[in-house]
Amino acid sequence: MAGLRMGEGILRRKPIEHIEETEATGDTALERTLGLWQLTAIGVGGIIGAGIFTLAGTVAHGVAGPAVVLSFLIAGVASATAALSYAEFAGLIPKAGSSYTYGYVVLGEFAGWFIGWDLLLEYTAIVAVVAIGISGYFGFLVEQLGADLPDWLQGAPGSGPGHRVDLIASVLCLLIAWLLNLGTRSAARFETVVVVLKVLVVLLVVGVGMFHIDSANYRPFFPFGIGGAFTGAATVFFAVFGYDALSTAAEESKDAQRHVPKAIIYSLVISMVLYVAACLVLTGMQSYRAIDSESGFSSAFAAVGLSGLANVIAVGAIIGILTVMFTFMLAVTRVWFAMSRDGLLPAWFAKTHATRHVPTRVTWIVGCASAVLAGFVPIGEAAELTNIGILLAFVVVCSAVIVLRYRQPDLPRTFRTPGMPFVPALGVVFSIWLITFLAWQTWVRFAVWFAIGVVIYFSYSYKHSRLAGR
Repeated sequence: MAGLRMGEGILRRKPIEHIEETEATGDTALERTLGLWQLTAIGVGGIIGAGIFTLAGTVAHGVAGPAVVLSFLIAGVASATAALSYAEFAGLIPKAGSSYTYGYVVLGEFAGWFIGWDLLLEYTAIVAVVAIGISGYFGFLVEQLGADLPDWLQGAPGSGPGHRVDLIASVLCLLIAWLLNLGTRSAARFETVVVVLKVLVVLLVVGVGMFHIDSANYRPFFPFGIGGAFTGAATVFFAVFGYDALSTAAEESKDAQRHVPKAIIYSLVISMVLYVAACLVLTGMQSYRAIDSESGFSSAFAAVGLSGLANVIAVGAIIGILTVMFTFMLAVTRVWFAMSRDGLLPAWFAKTHATRHVPTRVTWIVGCASAVLAGFVPIGEAAELTNIGILLAFVVVCSAVIVLRYRQPDLPRTFRTPGMPFVPALGVVFSIWLITFLAWQTWVRFAVWFAIGVVIYFSYSYKHSRLAGR
């Protein structure tokens, strides 16, 4: 009987019909301050980053050639299948937590815990990886100005000779945590301004670069075969999500049921248009063989005599990647906040600031944790923590949207995923296919983190869940 009761317990679901009744008040409430375009800016800020400024050149040079544009289109279609599922849930369940909350409502408590616990690690690691990337760009710019940084503060131990800590990366993580703790309204204004600057830099790249395109550089279009375009799609896929992080802010939206689904779709469409245009310019300006795999656009403009613009692009890259840190730190703190408010983690973490109405405690914890990762873990090892959880979250959300559509078809949905059930099913297939590209070390790290989560769930979360007393 005990086993039966536990089986029922881990499958208990948050009641979707009364989910608004569970909205917290007082010191566990979030303030609704975000409008449509601020939400869209958060989404664009999370999607556009290293994908344009670094990854496009890397894939073009050694994987896909000019067909990198198809790699982004394929990845964009795959990502859109999940985005449409997120959009339906965002309009139906306008709560903090994103895929954690969606899984909890549809598939049960343990499924929700599984995704939420996983995203705590994944999103924190993304913040750290991006911080390390920005630190590298910053070091490059300092060298261009004729100065030298001490070797000991330029990287984590083992990342280079004499490296002891990546101080710049660690400081960036703490600065983003400080910014988020100013309050959602102030932080979102900063993010919106920086995203606009980033988009303007990309438009500048496209607008100037198109006058230096040589169509001969597009031939051969498939130097690595058609398979190269698909392999490239698996690589760049991780540059075309970010809307999942946006959906964690649903509870801070002024009109979440209408605005969050639109913001998810708008942010993905805007980002894909910019990605495609930038890839066409990059591979048109230089032969794919000559593209610098680390700073593609900067080297391309330098090659056509526009070195000054190359430096502007480098600065734009730093600004652009900074917004990714903002979006994903916002996401991990909201997932943690939602899990704590539901009783799956100690309620102490769900307390919000008395006047700013943001989860200050978890924000500083995440800021410090990501600072340690960024400062003392080489980028390659940190990056291996960032892939599997996102894809598993996509599998859960795409599966859950199908289940809920057939279980409760009459729920008031402000957005409905088209092509049901084929579109979300395609999202599941794409995500599982991409998972097969992950290294075995990624699975080992995931298994260890999951095992720790299972121990915590059954020793604490199962008993303290707010649903346990119902």
